[in-house]
Amino acid sequence: MSQGLIPATILTGFLGSGKTTLLKRVLSEAHGQKIAVIENEFGEENIDNEILSVSTEEQIIQMSNGCVCCTIREDLRGALATLAERRRKGELQFDRVVIETTGLADPGPVAQTFFMDDEIAESYLLDSILTLVDAKHAEGQLDTRQEARRQVGFADQIFLSKTDLVAEGEVEALMHRIKHMNPRAPQRKVHFGEVPIADVFDLKGFNLNAKLDIDPDFLKDDGHGHGHHDHDHDHEHGEHCDHPSHRHDHPHHHAHDDDVKSFVFRSDRAFNPAKLEDFLGAIVQVYGPKMLRYKGVLFMKGSDRKVVFQGVHQLMGSDLGPKWAPGEKKQSKLVFIGIDLPREVLLQGLEQCLA
Repeated sequence: MSQGLIPATILTGFLGSGKTTLLKRVLSEAHGQKIAVIENEFGEENIDNEILSVSTEEQIIQMSNGCVCCTIREDLRGALATLAERRRKGELQFDRVVIETTGLADPGPVAQTFFMDDEIAESYLLDSILTLVDAKHAEGQLDTRQEARRQVGFADQIFLSKTDLVAEGEVEALMHRIKHMNPRAPQRKVHFGEVPIADVFDLKGFNLNAKLDIDPDFLKDDGHGHGHHDHDHDHEHGEHCDHPSHRHDHPHHHAHDDDVKSFVFRSDRAFNPAKLEDFLGAIVQVYGPKMLRYKGVLFMKGSDRKVVFQGVHQLMGSDLGPKWAPGEKKQSKLVFIGIDLPREVLLQGLEQCLA
């Protein structure tokens, strides 16, 4: 019998950014959901002793409130398969899975597991990647560790912890810096893991293998609440950007020429479907390892429906979305987030795919 797909959330962020605090909070909150947690730790000291206080050989432990914890030091795929099987047999009950990665993990391969492996894809739906950023140490971490920058680039939702320990101006500068790296992900300040469950689960950040829901705000230009302000000159937005905030208090901002960057392509002209497919296919072959997340709503010649596409590294999925509404302005918008992507090559290439 089918119980539907199990939503999965990847929780990432540096050591000390408050992942365990957030996790404990989510596990102990009385939201009536049973959550299975997979700690994808590789030989690091297991941080969860306070929650679990059990010394058992079995890797999967059922907690008193029905949550399930599972520490794995090797194969994530195996753990996911085992959990799904035990759930099918009725041995374990849980509604969703949270995978907590180690401090320096790259969320990319974890996300790819959900799309590359048929057995996993038949049981789970990857919901989103949450990244915790420690506001006090973020500048240094982002400056020195590419893994930290990748975690920001991959995120669907960013939580900033320890903002109370940092001056207001510094927090703003950090948020601005992160926005350049990843304009897709809303940023929210959290204190001691106190996050409403609605901001953690069912964010629908990935829809590679499900029917694609279009975020109704995606095509809007800007100013709609949670700050994904896309300017039309987004792709200009890093190098020669003269936001007032760059001009006064922290001229040092431009020292951060982060390798993780985002840019947006928009057009009111329709794409030629065959050209676009060839171009995107080629780009993904060449730059896939450096492409963290990319997403678009496309206006295609010859189709009365929106086409939605999304990808992680080399994996790309697309789907027919809803019809263009009468009177709706037909336009395409694509967002790319990646490491040192050749922006001009991509923007000009896309331009040449227009009908």
